[in-house]
Amino acid sequence: MSDRQRLFVGGAWTEPDGGHYEIVDPASEETVGWAPQASREQVHAACAAAREAFGPWSRTAPEERAAVLARAADVMRRNLVPYADLARAESGATTGTARGMQVGVAVARFSRYARVEPAEVPLPPQINEAGPFGPAAVMGALAVRQPVGVVTCITSYNNPWANPAGKVAPALAMGNTVVVKPAPQDPLSVYRMAEALQEAGAPPGVVNVVSGSRPEVGEAAVDSPDVDMVSFTGSTAVGQRIAEVCGRSMKRQLMELGGKGAALVFDDADVDAAVAGIGTTFSFYSGQICTAPTRVIAQRGVYDRLVTRLAAYARRLPVGDPRERATVVGPVISATHRDRIESYVELGRKEGARVVAGGERPRSDRGFYVAPTLLADCGPDMRVVREEIFGPVVVVVPFDEEDEGIALANDSDYGLIDYVWSGDVARAFRVARQLRAGGVGVNTVGRNMEAPFGGFKKSGVGRDVGSYALHAYSELQAIVWPG
Repeated sequence: MSDRQRLFVGGAWTEPDGGHYEIVDPASEETVGWAPQASREQVHAACAAAREAFGPWSRTAPEERAAVLARAADVMRRNLVPYADLARAESGATTGTARGMQVGVAVARFSRYARVEPAEVPLPPQINEAGPFGPAAVMGALAVRQPVGVVTCITSYNNPWANPAGKVAPALAMGNTVVVKPAPQDPLSVYRMAEALQEAGAPPGVVNVVSGSRPEVGEAAVDSPDVDMVSFTGSTAVGQRIAEVCGRSMKRQLMELGGKGAALVFDDADVDAAVAGIGTTFSFYSGQICTAPTRVIAQRGVYDRLVTRLAAYARRLPVGDPRERATVVGPVISATHRDRIESYVELGRKEGARVVAGGERPRSDRGFYVAPTLLADCGPDMRVVREEIFGPVVVVVPFDEEDEGIALANDSDYGLIDYVWSGDVARAFRVARQLRAGGVGVNTVGRNMEAPFGGFKKSGVGRDVGSYALHAYSELQAIVWPG
C-alpha cells in the first residue's frame, strides 16, 4: 500500500480533500507515513454513510454481528507483528507494549465483545393498585437494550489500538454504526483496524474512519446531525467543549477525560509493591496515561524511605529507542509535548519542589525523550500537584493522619483512579470507599477488565469496559404489558 493513507467512508477508500500530513516517529523523528486530511464535508459524508448503514446493521442478528467481531480479532491476531510495528513507530511505545498492551489488548477486546450477551431482562410482575386497567392490575415488563444509533468515536494518541477497540467493538456489538476520528498524532493504526473489519465482513458504512490534524475534523464528527452519541477519550478541556455541542442537540456522551491519580501510601505498606506500582508512571506509555498514580500522598513514617526508593527506581530505568529490547521508557509523543512536560518540571522547581530524580533531558541525537522525574516535598496547592502533566513525572506530598491523607487525595478536580497501599487490608478498603474516584486499586495498579471504568468529577461521564460498555452504547427501553 502507498504510504499516503486514504480515508475510509461508506466502505470505500477515499482520497482526502485536504491532502495529507506527516506522521512522525517520536523516537527517530523520521516519517512513518502520510495521514489523510478530511474536509468537513467528507466527515459529514462519513456520518451520513453510518446513518444509512445503521438500520440494516441494527437489525442484523447479534450472533452475526459477533461473528464479524470474532473474524476481525483473528485478522488482528494474524497481523500482530506488523500492526505492532506501526503502532510503535506512530506512538513511541516500546515493542513489548505495542504488541501486548496495544494490538494484544485490541484483539482481546474484539474477542470479548464477540461474546453475545442477553439484551432483554425480564422484570418481576408488579401489582398496580389503580390505573387504566382497573384496581389491582398485574403488569409485566421487560428491560430491553436498544442501540443508540450512530456513534462518533474520538480516540486518544497514547494507545492507537486498545482505545479505539474499547469503543468500536462494544458499539458494533450493540448494533450501532461508528465514525472513528483518531488522534492526529497516530491515526494510521486505526485505518488498519478498519481494514481488519472490512476483511471480516463488516458491511459498508458500519465502520468509517476520518482523520485530520485540524480541529474542524473532530468538530464536524461531533456536530453532524446524523450522530446520536459521542464517545471521547482525551483532555478535560476538549471534553467540556464536546459536551457543550452535544448538549445543544441532546447527543449521548461517554467521556474518559483527564486524571491525576492519588496513591495513598501508609506507614505499614509494602514499600516494594508501592514503588513497583507507582513506578509504572515512569515506564507505561512514558507516563502518558490518565490512570497513572502520578500524585503520591505518603504518610510521614514511610515518606523518606519511599522517596529514596522511588528515586533509585526512576534512575535505573533505561530510556531510549523503543525498538531495543532493553528499553523501558520510550519517547513522548512530540517535541511540543516534551517541552510542555519539561516546563512543568521547571515550574515545580520554582514552586519549591525538590527534584530528586530526573529533571534533565536525556542525551539523544534525536527523539522526544523525557527522563523519569520525581518531585518531592510538594505542597497540595502546587500546580504540579493539581494539574495533569501527562508524562513520566511523579510528585510526592506528605501527610500525618488517615483523614488528612483522604482529604488530600480528594482535593482534586480529577477523580479517575486512585490507589491505596497498606498492610491493613481492612483500612485500605475503608479508605477506598471514601475516595472520590471512579476506581480504586488496593495494593495494586492492575485492572479487572470486567469492572466498570470511568471517572468522578472532571475525569469523565459514564462507564465502560466489560458489560458496562454494552450499557454505555445502548439505550434502555421498557416494554410493559398487562399480565
